[in-house]
Amino acid sequence: MKVLMVVDGLHPGGKERRLVELMRSLKARRDAEVELVVMSEEIRYPDVLTLGIPILRMIRRTPHDPGVFRRFYRLCRERAPDLIHTWDPMTSLYAAPVARLLGIPLVNGMVTKAPARLSWRSLERIAGFLTFPLSAAVVGNSRAGLQSFRVPPGKGRCIHNGFNLDRLRGLDEPAETRKRLGITTPRVVAMVAAFTPKKDYSTFIRAARELLARRDDITFLAVGDGPTRAAAEAMMEPDQAGKILFPGWVSGVESLMRAVDIGVLATDADVHGEGIPNALLEFMALGKPVVATRTGGTGELVVEGATGFLVGNRDPGAMAARIQQILDDPALSHALGECGRTRVQSEFTIEAMTASYVELYRQLLPSGRKADVHAARR
Repeated sequence: MKVLMVVDGLHPGGKERRLVELMRSLKARRDAEVELVVMSEEIRYPDVLTLGIPILRMIRRTPHDPGVFRRFYRLCRERAPDLIHTWDPMTSLYAAPVARLLGIPLVNGMVTKAPARLSWRSLERIAGFLTFPLSAAVVGNSRAGLQSFRVPPGKGRCIHNGFNLDRLRGLDEPAETRKRLGITTPRVVAMVAAFTPKKDYSTFIRAARELLARRDDITFLAVGDGPTRAAAEAMMEPDQAGKILFPGWVSGVESLMRAVDIGVLATDADVHGEGIPNALLEFMALGKPVVATRTGGTGELVVEGATGFLVGNRDPGAMAARIQQILDDPALSHALGECGRTRVQSEFTIEAMTASYVELYRQLLPSGRKADVHAARR
């Protein structure tokens, strides 16, 4: 089967990483052929260039370029995919009418978050209203996301993110990473996320300040970059500057995660609901206990009291209390981390994610192609 993946851009983000890992897994199969359409110049995952997958550029000349419909129609006629799989609202809007005109099943993968409230004027709500009826299936990476977007039950499919455990091979030693970052304390707590209004670095910094006011054995890492970084840095007390570090985007972030004791993710639930957060998935795969805001699909990954703790929205006191509880109880920290590692290895692997997508693709294939795919597998 030939699957045409369509994404607006490959900038740093959870769905982009998931797309790259899925294409890598599909490339290794005998029954799948993959091509990628990118609608912007941005490719921040250079490893996609090494996969041997055709990358077709279809640059939007304006934010809402009507000429893309015509060009995408021609491309699909030329490439003749069996399925089209979109990964965001913009590409779903462009692909849905073309897929319907050409009779190509559309896997609509635009549901990557789970907002508590979704405005009727938002691009996501408009895109869903226009494209869900034209889609053969609508995939969300969380059950909460499918519910938030009001996906029709007959079309909604939940396929959780999968982590590629091969990414944990050859990591730097924790002592080496800590030395490189200038960390001298015995304990390290980290949040890895883009600095945007969706990620609540304010709560993370406030929790850090609360703990640093009464103990001096912790370094906090705020890993990432973005428009809200300067405001977060301005929140530090002068005497805490060396204990709250902002290393920016870090290549090989898994080595950094290996060097920390607790992974944290604070999300502003009023403006963003997580799907399945990749950062928490990665921390858990490394055997790290996690503390996160209770929002969206986070509870589908983090099991309260078993793999970590969930706290309320914008509650730095509760976040600080849970971090301290884990730091003060080594047995609890170990148990949470090992349970999280086991959960990822049993339920959230890239193999499980790929198998779910392949099964969905097979179900949606035109009847004449199913026999061909079955023969290719033998």
